[in-house]
Amino acid sequence: MLLHARFVERPLILLSNDDGHFSRGIQAMRAALSKIGDVVIAAPETEQSAASHALSLHKPLRLRRVEEGVFAIDGTPADSVYVALHADNRVLPRRPDLVVSGLNHGMNLGQDVFYSGTVAAAREGALRGLPAIAASVNLKADFAAAAEVCAGLALKILARPIQDAVLVNVNIPREWPNGIRATKLGSRHYEEVLDFRKDPRGREYLWIGGPGVRHEPDLGSDTDAYDQGAISLTSLVLDLTSSAHSTLLKELST
Repeated sequence: MLLHARFVERPLILLSNDDGHFSRGIQAMRAALSKIGDVVIAAPETEQSAASHALSLHKPLRLRRVEEGVFAIDGTPADSVYVALHADNRVLPRRPDLVVSGLNHGMNLGQDVFYSGTVAAAREGALRGLPAIAASVNLKADFAAAAEVCAGLALKILARPIQDAVLVNVNIPREWPNGIRATKLGSRHYEEVLDFRKDPRGREYLWIGGPGVRHEPDLGSDTDAYDQGAISLTSLVLDLTSSAHSTLLKELST
């Protein structure tokens, strides 16, 4: 596939995640994306899973150059993309053509997108007017093959004549014999538990959430695609305004 004529040089791709700059998923994605463009990594110094779209407004951050084209930020995934896009030439030589976040170690299906640091890193790029992809993969999948799929999707996005702030959430199961599907968000039901414990000094602490999760059948959803062995592509919106309760709002505002 040929890139659009606007590219006079190789596309520049900003790559981030929420598992850390050292993770297996981001390294697999870097290798795949490097075949279609120049890749710069700006990712958290440590794992930041479920950090959502938090920005570190009340603490200083440190930007560390790990190696050529790889930068670590001791903050959140959203911090990492924000810093990369606003640090003049310290991280990126110019404005990137695409933001990619992943491969995330584990799925981001259904309402996971509200908690996911992976999705937030991609969303931060989309909020700045850039096309963005958030990609998550089953821990037992072939990471290299999954990254190649994502690179193919990235190439298709880069080949579009108009580069708007599209935000695509990609979920790749362990195997995908049923190909790739356009989907909507489904619903995941987690074990919602609090596990209260005592530390060695007798003080109470707790863990949030349980390990179990299930999906209800939902035609056309990302959860259905995952359960049926297909890669899901879900377009996420940046405008969260809902018209579902417009009548109620009119009543409340009078």
